Amino acid sequence: MRLREAFQEHFLVGAAVNPVTLDTQRDLLIEHFNSVTAENEMKFERLHPSQDQYTFEAADRLVSLAKANGMGVRGHTLVWHNQTPKWVFEHQDGSPVDRETLLARMKSHIDTVLSRYRGDIYAWDVVNEAVSDSGSELLRPSKWLDIIGDDFIAKAFEYAHEADPRALLFYNDYNEAVPEKREKIYALVKSLLEQGVPIHGIGLQAHWSLHHPSVDDIRQAIERYASLGLKLHITELDVSMFAFDDRRTDLAAPTEEMLALQAERYGQFFRLFQEYSEYITSVTFWGAADDYTWLDHFPVRGRKNWPFLFDIKHQPKPSYWKVLETI
Repeated sequence: MRLREAFQEHFLVGAAVNPVTLDTQRDLLIEHFNSVTAENEMKFERLHPSQDQYTFEAADRLVSLAKANGMGVRGHTLVWHNQTPKWVFEHQDGSPVDRETLLARMKSHIDTVLSRYRGDIYAWDVVNEAVSDSGSELLRPSKWLDIIGDDFIAKAFEYAHEADPRALLFYNDYNEAVPEKREKIYALVKSLLEQGVPIHGIGLQAHWSLHHPSVDDIRQAIERYASLGLKLHITELDVSMFAFDDRRTDLAAPTEEMLALQAERYGQFFRLFQEYSEYITSVTFWGAADDYTWLDHFPVRGRKNWPFLFDIKHQPKPSYWKVLETI
């Protein structure tokens, strides 16, 4: 059974793609997924590398494939501390711009991008990873924060809503199930809602592994965020075969034990997603099959990873069958 059909009564099933996998994984994407996200091609540095230059070709190709095959598109991402070109924050002489100049550049970028794809992209990750991982501070240091101030997040959502009033607008972050960071994300989004900011959902990246985080922590995060009355999207799901501090490089293929553990984890996750499908309306994998994943060589150089439901030859793994058993 196709994934998109299996979960059609619960949520969209998506995959992140790039210009290579749009070709190499095309058949798999069309068969199993009804939503796609650009892995990098809609980030600021790719769409808007210099002040007077936009490069939409790769993003347009993704949108065209989606439209031709009845897929939705999640936009990723408008405002992020990474993958934003230096020119955004600087004058030509290299000196930092002021608040009003940066807000104007943010608004111009958002207006241009959302206007181009109005009606073609059902949801946007408007602000990505703005919350601090640890310590007492709520927001991580960034040039957006330094130059504009705390309200850069609210402004981004306001500009996005003005540019495309029908698009669903999300705040997106990782380590979203870690209790300390969960509470910061909750506090940030609650504050935005109290200010009347047009935010419609929270994106849970879900870069998980065989043992972390616990299902209980994930459940508590889902319930905490859902209590705000917003939609939830699982935005970047993968299940690494390695813990973050596991430095092994000796495996040429996953062991049977790894495959069984991964299948069990995916089964747990999809039971949970269905249980909360009143709130979770989209589940996107950060890739489609094991022949390509951002986890190859990260965080350990020279190491292959196998985080998806389909193997390097695009064949179903035990995880795929375990996921279907949850229906």
